[in-house]
Amino acid sequence: MTFTIHGISASKGIAIGRVRVVDRGRPEATERTLDPSQVEAEVERFRRAVDAAGLDLRAVKARIPEGTRREIAAFIDTHLLMLEDEAISKAPITYIREMRCNAEWALKLERDALVAVFDAMDDPYLRTRKDDVEHVVNRVQIHLQGGPRKKPPPGDAATGRIICADDLTPADTVLMQHQGVAGFMTEFGGPNSHTAILARSLNIPAVVGLHRSAALLRDGDEVVLDGREGVVIVSPADVVKWFYERRRRGIERIGAARRKLRSTPTVTADGEPVVLQANVELPGESAGAVRDGAAGVGLYRTEFLFMNRREPPDEQEQFEAYSELVAALKGAPVTIRTLDLGADKQVDGARPGAPATSNPALGLRAVRLCLKEQSLFRPQIRAILRASASGPVRMMIPMLATTTELDQVLRIVRDCKRELDARDELYDTSMPVGAMIEVPAAAICADIFARRLDFLSIGTNDLIQYTIAIDRIDDEVSYLYDPLHPAVLRLVATTIAAGRKAGIPVAMCGEMAGDARYTKLLLGMGLREFSVHPNALLEVKQIIGETRVAPARKFTRRILRSTYSTTRLALIDELNRGGR
Repeated sequence: MTFTIHGISASKGIAIGRVRVVDRGRPEATERTLDPSQVEAEVERFRRAVDAAGLDLRAVKARIPEGTRREIAAFIDTHLLMLEDEAISKAPITYIREMRCNAEWALKLERDALVAVFDAMDDPYLRTRKDDVEHVVNRVQIHLQGGPRKKPPPGDAATGRIICADDLTPADTVLMQHQGVAGFMTEFGGPNSHTAILARSLNIPAVVGLHRSAALLRDGDEVVLDGREGVVIVSPADVVKWFYERRRRGIERIGAARRKLRSTPTVTADGEPVVLQANVELPGESAGAVRDGAAGVGLYRTEFLFMNRREPPDEQEQFEAYSELVAALKGAPVTIRTLDLGADKQVDGARPGAPATSNPALGLRAVRLCLKEQSLFRPQIRAILRASASGPVRMMIPMLATTTELDQVLRIVRDCKRELDARDELYDTSMPVGAMIEVPAAAICADIFARRLDFLSIGTNDLIQYTIAIDRIDDEVSYLYDPLHPAVLRLVATTIAAGRKAGIPVAMCGEMAGDARYTKLLLGMGLREFSVHPNALLEVKQIIGETRVAPARKFTRRILRSTYSTTRLALIDELNRGGR
């Protein structure tokens, strides 16, 4: 019987084949009280499990073939760093000794505390970093409970198969790619998880969030997996397989054609140059982006340096990380965003019962936190300034909403420059400072910010959520998340116009910039700088090259005037079909 399972698109592409169900086994922890004489032996048992989990990850890394892009191995390195961090490697030992509990329960308590911190985060991208905590903790728990119950499928059993699992770690994904899997689907996970990001980097079609899929599927079931639409068709009819096979071949032809665009300039069909850059989180990700034609990094997220650790990184550690990125770009520009965490996302770990704000999205986050906790902010600014001595660097401030905040930021930047001067440290004295426009108040007052800053960058993820007052991760209201809402479009247009009038560049680094459905619309609105996920670079570049600005501008005016969502969608479709 044919039926369809709906999930979340994680990596575009179509896979047709038979299912391989992989039982990763989520270990359950139960509490036991130890006799005082057993405590130190339990501590040692925990340490052995952590060491064994580290050996697992290093073994995976050693199996990655030579020539694999550096950013692929970086995902394994991220889990190794988390495993070595005190929050996972040492904090449970405190529980074991103080509570006289077993290692499994101590690790669960620490895991629950860390996950609670991530769950409270407003930023969907940062919120899904809890998946990495889960993956690392589960790896340790498996060793505490006697070792892996079921090894990953060998290469001959996985080749050409579509993997079905409750969840997959980045390490699983790397190995499966080299085993030749056709695609994968998971019950859990989201589009911003490291596993999903890795699937996109490896060009493996993937669908996540397919609740109860493992209960509905059996080894050997034939399926069609549509990674773009987030759909899995089970036991498809021959005509359905024929249709999707035809689509798959078409996608391969388009992909081959797009790869030829890597070394071509990014210009519209009528010759207007456009700056196309990439959003990255890890320094290693930049090499692949530049290879695919990115003109630089338009958003470098620095949060990964601060998370899953008890003490924030010092100035030197940050300087080395930023300098590594600048060096990797070989003269291409990089925009470094200052810390975008909040009071609900403390870097020194969390404990049950710690106070939390009732609405973290409206609380002490991003620049508000940095201005209050300047011991976090000043070392980062000095590190960014120092990195600017070795290449073109811009510093971007998130969540600015008032000119008072801007005054404070610029004063701190001046102070940091004087401190570096006193230390005889080199830096770019004219390093550009800009702001993310992601608060409606900042967009409405974009002309004021534009007169005092060197550039603006529109963060559509938060701008849309704050404008419409919804959380797109909340299933109950996510249907309201609409980049084409008239208020959103007007705020974007206002910001672009403000930058043009002030003579400063305006970029867009939110997900809307990387969604090819909106590329022509944004060009028609006057946007000339895009920063997108590396996986979207070539598709956006292709559409830019097909766009004539004058017709796009005409359609944009009609879309901005429209009061009905159906009309706006119809106009977008007509524009994307080449409407004039």
